[in-house]
Amino acid sequence: MVIRDLLNLCEITKGKDNKAVIASNIMYVVGQYPRFLRAHWKFLKTVVNKLFEFMHETHPGVQDMACDTFLKIVQKCKRKFVTTQVGENEPFVSELLSSLSITVADLQPHQVHSFYESVGHMIQAEPLPAKRDEYLRRLMDLPNQKWAEIIGQASRSVDVLKDQDVIRTVLNILQTNTSAASSLGTYFFPQISLVFLDMLTVYRMYSELISNSIAEGGPFASKTSFVKLLRSVKRETLKLIETFIDKAEDQSHIGKQFVPPMMDPVLGDYARNLPDARESEVLSLFATIINKYKIVMMEYVPRIFEAVFQCTLEMITKNFEDYPEHRLKFFSLLRAIGTHCFQALIQLSSQQLKLVMDSIIWAFRHTERNIAETGLNLLLELLKNFQVSEFCNQFYRTYFLTIEQEIFAVLTDTFHKPGFKLHVLVLQHLFCLVDSGALTEPLWDTSTVPYPYSNNTMFVRDYTIKLLGSSFPNMSVAEITHFVTGLFESKNDPPNFKNHIRDFLVQSKEFSAQDNKDLYAEEAAAQREQERQRMLSIPGLIAPNELQDEMLDS
Repeated sequence: MVIRDLLNLCEITKGKDNKAVIASNIMYVVGQYPRFLRAHWKFLKTVVNKLFEFMHETHPGVQDMACDTFLKIVQKCKRKFVTTQVGENEPFVSELLSSLSITVADLQPHQVHSFYESVGHMIQAEPLPAKRDEYLRRLMDLPNQKWAEIIGQASRSVDVLKDQDVIRTVLNILQTNTSAASSLGTYFFPQISLVFLDMLTVYRMYSELISNSIAEGGPFASKTSFVKLLRSVKRETLKLIETFIDKAEDQSHIGKQFVPPMMDPVLGDYARNLPDARESEVLSLFATIINKYKIVMMEYVPRIFEAVFQCTLEMITKNFEDYPEHRLKFFSLLRAIGTHCFQALIQLSSQQLKLVMDSIIWAFRHTERNIAETGLNLLLELLKNFQVSEFCNQFYRTYFLTIEQEIFAVLTDTFHKPGFKLHVLVLQHLFCLVDSGALTEPLWDTSTVPYPYSNNTMFVRDYTIKLLGSSFPNMSVAEITHFVTGLFESKNDPPNFKNHIRDFLVQSKEFSAQDNKDLYAEEAAAQREQERQRMLSIPGLIAPNELQDEMLDS
């Protein structure tokens, strides 16, 4: 009734502004009740057709809202669109694809991309592979025709690809593909296979154009609109491949098919380029690939390492500000390798491993929370992996004291409070390890320590007391000794261990006058989740569209 009244109001109201306000009301309301839409097909169809009408309405904001609402509805009702409904001759998606060019005729490029993502969700819900592939072919028909035309012209004269309008068209086609890939996942495979190799050729060519422009025009050339446009195409190419791999199911044959052709055009290009021309998306793409295909990618890790490691570290370790994009993505890649291809790290030379460890320490010292967190998570994973490897003694003898010292440095620095939970986990790991007997060799340098310790526990206890004594001259030896003894006693009881450290920080006067909510972040998150569960148990407290609908089509 509400919708019917609003539709009537829309008909009789004068003035574009007033109509637009009512239109936005209609779109808002219909987006809130997916279950009602799924239960009433005729109503759903009317709503969607009304949204298509709004897509031709050029009043500011109306088209955007129509596309957003369409996406929201399709995500919740996608199966309805691929099923032939009572009284219909074909599924709605087929009807939609027949008039696709008319529906999107008045939309801006970003709105067209949103529309393609929505239709991708519909196609993804089609259970029959042959039908699904046919819908995909029809959906991508317009961009594919344009792509084939451009590649055909380029094969006759490569200069075509230097035209700014052509570059914009190429970018738009890639963005349309990325949008469809984001909702289709694995089912986008036939389409990406069709354009993949041509895409890499264009990538390589644009990369050479960028390098030549920067070589000729100096550092300012990278700021020109021409170079920025070329780089947008490179980034979108990487984003398309990453989106597809990320959304596709874990099928190792896809990785085996896509990774080798990218080795030179993408990785080789990254290594050869000037720092200002290196795309950070290369790092996130390979992090996604390794996270997805895990151990299957082991054979490619040395190549990846060689291409990106040294040259990226030189870019990001000069200070804490330059190349912010590369920083986080670099550590995410390192974390992916550490987690899934640990064997590749073991095979590094001691100099290379030192570089890895130095870069991890550099990461968790960083004041940027994401980078510090990624560094700490990576450190924890490496510590656990080395503990169960045959290099356990060798690794910890080299790095145990450095890690302990560096973790205490950030733990007692108020700038790093958000990392408290992870600092505690690293320390707990170190103290448990020392007391477990897993280390069979002394951690101290037997040639320089004047008197031998009977075991590593005694040595670490002594070392930690001295370390903290020099860092907190305002605390007595008895207070520090009490704290270190407490660490060893509570190491197997995580909540107690954490409280013990929290008490020490407040006692040390470093944290007493500050706002300490970060030290209690874990407990606060648990409380929030408890409150959410309580609200979920009372019908109506959480809006229908915010609920994750498990039963999409009951």
